[in-house]
Amino acid sequence: MNSIKICIVGSGPAGFYAAQHLLKKLPTSKVDLYEKLPVPYGLVRYGVAPDHPEVKNVINTFNKTASHSNFNFFGNVSLGVDLNIKQLQDAYNIVLLTYGAAKDKTLGIPGEKLDNVISARRFVGWYNGNPEDQDLNPTLQPSITILGQGNVAIDVARILLSPIDQLKETDITDKALYTLITSPVREVNIVGRRGPIQAAFTIKELREMIKLPNVSTLWRETDFEGVEEIVTKLQRPRKRITELMLNSLNSQKDIKRICPKIFSPIFYRSPIDISESSVKLAKTMLMGDSSSSSARAVVTNDVEFLKTDLVIRSIGYKSINIDPSIPFDEKLGCIKNEDGRVAPGLYTTGWLGHGPTGVILNTMNNAFAVANHVCDDLNNNKSLGENKPGSEYTLNVLKEKNIQVVKWKDWEKIDEYEINEGKKLGKCREKVTDINKMLEIAS
Repeated sequence: MNSIKICIVGSGPAGFYAAQHLLKKLPTSKVDLYEKLPVPYGLVRYGVAPDHPEVKNVINTFNKTASHSNFNFFGNVSLGVDLNIKQLQDAYNIVLLTYGAAKDKTLGIPGEKLDNVISARRFVGWYNGNPEDQDLNPTLQPSITILGQGNVAIDVARILLSPIDQLKETDITDKALYTLITSPVREVNIVGRRGPIQAAFTIKELREMIKLPNVSTLWRETDFEGVEEIVTKLQRPRKRITELMLNSLNSQKDIKRICPKIFSPIFYRSPIDISESSVKLAKTMLMGDSSSSSARAVVTNDVEFLKTDLVIRSIGYKSINIDPSIPFDEKLGCIKNEDGRVAPGLYTTGWLGHGPTGVILNTMNNAFAVANHVCDDLNNNKSLGENKPGSEYTLNVLKEKNIQVVKWKDWEKIDEYEINEGKKLGKCREKVTDINKMLEIAS
C-alpha cells in the first residue's frame, strides 16, 4: 500500500494540531509541515503576550508531534512564492492550508493612515519579535487610545501599562523592553462600539488588567446605566465578567488618589475620524436585546472628541489569498470551504478556514474535526491514495531555486541560541528578529 503523503502549510496551532491528529489516525502516513518563517509555532510564538508563558506550554505538545519519525518541518518556504498550490498537489495526496490570518482589518475612516495610527497586530508582532514587524519602531506617547475591545486590545494595554519588573524576565524583545522602560505612557483608553455586556475581552484578561500595580481603572458611570438591573438575567460567564466590571466601577468611587497610570475602558463609541491629537467618536445605541451579545451598535449624530497622542487599531485579523487557484471569500477573509473541504484533496482549518475567532482550544477542536474529514475522504475516495512523490519533489524545486530550507534540527539550533542569549540578559529567551541571522544560525 502506498504511503499517504500529507502537506500542511502553516506551523501555528492549527497546523500542529492537524498534524498530531493525522499522525495518530494515519500512523503510516508522511506529514510535512511547511512554514514561511525559519521558525515554527505561528501566533503561539508571535501572538501570545510575553507575560502569559503558561499559554505557550502547548509548544510541548507540538514538539512531541515534531519528534514523530514520519513528521518533517520545512521552514523558510513561502507558499505563493517558493512553491504554489499546483506543485503541492502534484507532490501530495492531501494539502491542508492552515497559514492563519496575517493581516489586520481596517476601519476605513479619515485619518487612519496618519503616522500616529498603528496596527495592534503589528505592535504585538513588534514586541514579540516577529521579523516582519521589526521596522515598526513605535514612538510611544503619554496618551494612547486603542480602538477595539478584544483580548488583543487588552494585551496591548497591559503591556503598555505593566511595571517593567513584570516583563523583564519574559521573552519580550530587549528592544521593546527598552522602549517601554523609556516610555512616557500615562493613559491608555480602549474604545468599543457596544456596551459592557457585549465586551469581547474575557474575564481572565480583564482581571489581570484591573489588578495592575500603580494603574487606576476608570470607567464611565454613564456606560453602565441599566446594567445592574439585568445582570442577574445573564448567562454565567457573561454575568461573572459584568459583575467584575460593576465591582471595579463601584470601587473607583472610593479611590482617594489616582495612580500614576490610568486604564480607561470606553463603551458605546464608534471612531469616525482621526487627527494628530484626537479621535472623533460617534455615540452609538444598541439595536435588539441590550442584554444579548448579538445586539448591534448603530451610530447616532452625537459626537465627542477624545484627546489622544497615539491610536492603535485593534479590530481583528484577516487572512489573505496567497495563490490565485484557491477559492477565497474576500469579504469574510477566509478560504471558501465546507467543513474544511475546499476541493478533492485540498482542505483548510484554523482562522484561514473559519475566520479569526476563538482561542487555542477552539483551533484544536476545529483542526481535529478537519483531520477526521481527511481520514474519511481517504477511505471513501480511493483516487486520493495514488502514489505521490511528496517532499522528494518539492525539495528538488526548492533546491533549484536555491532556497535554504530550515529543518527541525536547524530550528533547534536557533532555539538553543535564543535561550542562551536570553540567559545573558536574565530572561527566558531573547528572540532572533532578523531572518538572515536565523538562517545563518540554522546553517
